[in-house]
Amino acid sequence: MADIFLDTAKLEEIREAASWGILDGVTTNPTLMMQAGTADLKTNTLEIVKLVSGPVSAEVISTDAAGMVEEAREILSWSEHVFVKIPATAEGLQAMSEISSWPNGRVNATLIFSPNQALLVAKAGAAFASVFVGRMDDAGLDGMEVVRQTRAIFDIYGFDCQVLAASIRHPAHVVEALLAGADIITLPFGVLQKMIRSPFTDAGMASFAADWKKAMG
Repeated sequence: MADIFLDTAKLEEIREAASWGILDGVTTNPTLMMQAGTADLKTNTLEIVKLVSGPVSAEVISTDAAGMVEEAREILSWSEHVFVKIPATAEGLQAMSEISSWPNGRVNATLIFSPNQALLVAKAGAAFASVFVGRMDDAGLDGMEVVRQTRAIFDIYGFDCQVLAASIRHPAHVVEALLAGADIITLPFGVLQKMIRSPFTDAGMASFAADWKKAMG
C-alpha cells in the first residue's frame, strides 16, 4: 500500500489532513518552515509529530558532510518519528553513510533527479529516496520516468529503500506515481484537497438531498 505524506509545515493543514484518517507522514524543508511563519525548526517539527502517527522529515541546512552530520545528530534526537533530510550530493552521501550506521539513523535522501542518484543514496543507507517529479517536468524532462526506473532498480537489486515521489503538482501526478510504483507520495495540501473533490460527487449529493426532501414532503 502506498503511503500519503503531506508536504508542508503548516499545522492547520496537517491537522485537517490528519482528521481525514488517511495521512501517513509529513515532509518539510526550510522553505516550507518559513512559509509556515517559523524559524524554530525543532518546536514546529515536534508540533507536527503530535499530529501525525508516522514519519516526519526535517531538513539540514549545511552543505558540507560534517555540518550535515552535526545537524542530523540534533534533529534525530527530537523524536523517534523524525527523519533527517539529506541532499543527494557527494557531501550528502558521505553524511548519509555515517548517519545510517547509527541506531537512530533515519535518512530521507532529498533532491534526487536521476536513477543514478537514487542508486547511490540507497547504497549509502537512506530509508527514503525522494524523486522530485514536478521540478523535472517544469524543465521539460520526464520526472515520472525517473520514479519508474528507480523502482525497477531497487526491485532488481533488492535495495531496502523506499521510493518517494516528491514535488507533486496535481492529482494526475499522484496516479502516475502510484502506477510507476512509488512507495510514498508527498504532496501539498492543495493537491490533496483536489484529490477528494469532484463536481459529479457534489451534483450527486445535491440530487439525492433534493429527492429525499421531495419524498419527505
